[in-house]
Amino acid sequence: MDFTFTEEQQAAAEAAEAVFSGVAPDAVPSPALTTGAVADDIDRRLWHTLADADLLSLCLGPAYGGAGLDPIALCLVLREAGKVLARVPLLETSAAALALQTYADPALREETLPRIGRGELVLTVATAGRTGHEPAELAVTAHRDGTDWTLDGTHSAVPWAHSADHFLLPAHTHDGGAVLALVPRDHPAVTLTEQTSTNGERYAEVRLDAVRLTDREMITEPDAWERLRRLLTVGTCAQALGLGERVLAMTAAYTGTREQFGHPVATFQAVAVQAADRYIDLRAMEATLWQAAWRLGTDAAGTLPPAGDVAVAKIWAAEGVRRVVQTAQHLHGGFGADTDYPLHRYHAWAKQLELTLGPAPAHEEALGDLLATHPLG
Repeated sequence: MDFTFTEEQQAAAEAAEAVFSGVAPDAVPSPALTTGAVADDIDRRLWHTLADADLLSLCLGPAYGGAGLDPIALCLVLREAGKVLARVPLLETSAAALALQTYADPALREETLPRIGRGELVLTVATAGRTGHEPAELAVTAHRDGTDWTLDGTHSAVPWAHSADHFLLPAHTHDGGAVLALVPRDHPAVTLTEQTSTNGERYAEVRLDAVRLTDREMITEPDAWERLRRLLTVGTCAQALGLGERVLAMTAAYTGTREQFGHPVATFQAVAVQAADRYIDLRAMEATLWQAAWRLGTDAAGTLPPAGDVAVAKIWAAEGVRRVVQTAQHLHGGFGADTDYPLHRYHAWAKQLELTLGPAPAHEEALGDLLATHPLG
């Protein structure tokens, strides 16, 4: 079994590392000291740098100016983004672009995908629905009237909504099917209400009041929303892995220089054991991430469907990133809460990623249902 990345995947990771090496996680005000959002817009300079490095077109086909790489390459880039708390909708735009490339009207693909790769169009995706506790597609109804569609409903906690040019929103039809709608942010029947995420970013409640769209702006293939949702989930796991790796590195550096009783605290057994446990968490997060990304990119057969691998990755990412930042705060002592030190920012971002992934027990229940339906052996 060969776990090495391809040359193209490694090149994408190296390009991302070079781009993100110049990004400071504390370039915006601290969410702990800010009422409301820490900034009005995404990091536009970083966004254009990513476009210039061809990282926004990474997974697009050559016909649209892209490299045609797979979800593993995207996750390698997102891992680097997580290390610096990159304030850009790289995951949302890339995942939405892949959905458009696979399922959208050919004319719409030609119109949007090259511009996405050049950084001229920003996309986001709604995944939380109205409450965050039920399938997102139930938040909006889609009614077909000839060649047009009418959408009504509300999506909450839509990331980067005020900075996006278009939203790719799930909705449900009268027969219970899930569809995707590409909705312009400036559509006259769309209303945005300010929301702020746990990590201080500017989110929005997106209300659709009889939004009229044409057939070309809708994706009706039955599996489109499920495939998009899985890619978004795996990409979030990649961000959590990168964040956790940077936090553990910060913890190692701090405990290696902080002395107590004349010795670095890293030499104390209780400290070393806790750090080792978090290292194991990260390795488990990494292994389950690449397994899930590989299943999504190859559609390889397995005892369980890809949803099983995604569930396992979500369990480890949601639990693992929380344990990593909690241990880091503990081992840093009061220094970890210092707003002049970036650890508290990583803690806030880790909590936001954990909330995005959802509780591990829910994923364990989903995995149990899959195991009951597809018995192993």
